[in-house]
Amino acid sequence: PEHESVGHLDPASFVASVIVILLPLFYDCLVPVQDFYYMTCCTMTMSGNPAVVMRLVASAFAVAEKAGAIVRRVLHSGELGIVEKTGANDLQTLADRLAQQSICASLSKTFPKITVIGEEDLPDEDINEDLIESGQSEEVLQKPCPAEYISLKEEELVVWVDPLDGTKEYTEGLLDHVTILIGIAYGGKAIAGVINQPFFNYQLESANMGRTLWGMPGLGAFGFELQEVPDGRRIITTTRSHSNKLITDTVDAMEPHDVIRVGGAGNKIIQLVEGKASAYVFASLGTKKWDTCAPEAILHAVGGKLTDMHGNSLCYDANVKHMNSAGVLATLRNHQYYASKVPGSALQALKP
Repeated sequence: PEHESVGHLDPASFVASVIVILLPLFYDCLVPVQDFYYMTCCTMTMSGNPAVVMRLVASAFAVAEKAGAIVRRVLHSGELGIVEKTGANDLQTLADRLAQQSICASLSKTFPKITVIGEEDLPDEDINEDLIESGQSEEVLQKPCPAEYISLKEEELVVWVDPLDGTKEYTEGLLDHVTILIGIAYGGKAIAGVINQPFFNYQLESANMGRTLWGMPGLGAFGFELQEVPDGRRIITTTRSHSNKLITDTVDAMEPHDVIRVGGAGNKIIQLVEGKASAYVFASLGTKKWDTCAPEAILHAVGGKLTDMHGNSLCYDANVKHMNSAGVLATLRNHQYYASKVPGSALQALKP
């Protein structure tokens, strides 16, 4: 009988060997293709256009920068046009009015079916075309849309606008406290936020003034470098101009190593994500949904948490009451520790 020679492969074995050798190479080529396909599908709708929510965030980014320029221009003019709304600590300026007109009119023109809720109660009037911003941020449009938001429609989205957070500080020259806040909500939850700091780097003559931070839970946050307070340090940021005994008692109960008192809810959240504070504590009435929607979205995008003093999530539906009646507690880490330290007197006084 004939014997097979050593090393000889029949055709079937030869094909199998080739497959074993080539399969890893084929897989290496396939994975990037799959990743590209996934990124493309997550960014685009079936029509091939970016998802509605990504276009809205891209517009909010551009509009926030336009509003920042308006806020700087009004300050440099020297004519702030200050009026008191409910008292000396609740002010409105020409910058508030123009910035809100710019933001609300611009977003409503591009997205006519969204609901936009602004802080300032302004009369209906024709908006100067110079205030309209129709551009969109390419940086935002290049990012993949989180899968759960791809199919959202305009009419399902609510936009909360604070055209100038930290107005009192703006009138007093504490310009690094000032922010412009545009928050986007769906189903009562903050799903995207844009914060413009119009006077960032204003004390550095050689630097470009202003910056824009933005973020989405499930995607991430951009425009800043995430940092944390050193381990074990409890640094609390709280109100500069609206303090009371309840706030002071709550802050003291958390046994902080240091307390920072600054203006603006947006500014305080920036302190959390840049490692200057570990908790934002406001055990009082005062903040509204337009103060917290954008900051909450950015904080959640980096793993932080924002609740009322009872630990309940805030709701951002269009028909919700504007006041955050149970206060605000925000942290980048260790939220449960701070929530557990809220005294009973604060919980009793602040009803959801």
